[in-house]
Amino acid sequence: EAQLVESGGGLVQAGGSLRLSCAASGFDFDEYVMGWFRQAPGKEREGVACISNQNGRSPYADSVKGRFTISRDNAKNTVYLQMNSLKPEDTAVYYCEAATEKTIEAVTTPLIPFWYDYWGQGIQVTVSS
Repeated sequence: EAQLVESGGGLVQAGGSLRLSCAASGFDFDEYVMGWFRQAPGKEREGVACISNQNGRSPYADSVKGRFTISRDNAKNTVYLQMNSLKPEDTAVYYCEAATEKTIEAVTTPLIPFWYDYWGQGIQVTVSS
């Protein structure tokens, strides 16, 4: 059974940093694109970033470019999201999600939740002003 467990969230002041981690199990991590999504109250879930193991591509949402960095450690089956220069508008529940490389390779918009097969329970990130 596939499982994704997020950690590292919390409360931080604007301008601060957090590092989210997501531990994966129950599927072949190397064969999956790993992504981070977020959902703020009253808003739809949106893609933040994803990272491919096969081609190294890692697209980001425009709203986080230059501030967030996604990375993965295949030996640990873990994906990370380093978040710097946090803003109050980054406040949301953050979800780790997994999609097959084959699926993402065939689409032009990889940061769409529809493509992803597995997701975690989510973790709260709150940025105070």
